[in-house]
Amino acid sequence: MSDREMGLADEIVAERLATVRGAIDATGRSNVEIIAVTKGFDRSAIECAQRIGLTHIGENYAQEVEEKIDAVDESTSVHFIGRIQRNKVRKIVDHVDLWHSVSRPEILVELAKRADSPQVLLQLRAENDETKDGIRPEELDSMLEVAENHGVNVRGLMTIGLLGDAAATQRCFVELDRVAEQFGLAERSMGMSGDYLDALAAGATMLRLGSILFGDRPAR
Repeated sequence: MSDREMGLADEIVAERLATVRGAIDATGRSNVEIIAVTKGFDRSAIECAQRIGLTHIGENYAQEVEEKIDAVDESTSVHFIGRIQRNKVRKIVDHVDLWHSVSRPEILVELAKRADSPQVLLQLRAENDETKDGIRPEELDSMLEVAENHGVNVRGLMTIGLLGDAAATQRCFVELDRVAEQFGLAERSMGMSGDYLDALAAGATMLRLGSILFGDRPAR
């Protein structure tokens, strides 16, 4: 890609980012972080995100973290937002600043073995959607106990909306905010490119945005 083409890409992504930031500003809140989801894109998406001022990137696959980590600046935080496989933790634990989708006690234990005070979010399952990982609110107490016993810092909760069901997704976001408040957890990671406005309305503090910034992902 030429410098001119890269500059144009930066300008387009920056314009899209400005739209999202405008929506955040309209909430009157200053505690919302944008996680630029670069999964499926090459390292140029990370570089573009950093050039336009984004300091949080999200990846779903351990292999992609390993392949692209050298594009990440020291000031940029890496969020692992995909399903966490226990046998992959050791490969990327030194590169990940926040694990978004923890839903099993054995993952908490594994992270504690590999890192000092790892930072995690616990994943709530949307309306008992069996197609996704996640725990139910009534399981939070036991997960928090495991985390505390192993020195894991649970910073908040995350969830994924229900594809094609806007009403259920909105209920899911509202429920996550309620549960996070009940348990005194600060972070609410919810909302992606198609539903981030509903997530903002429900109190999201982290938005995981990919295609709305970078366009359609290349075919895997």
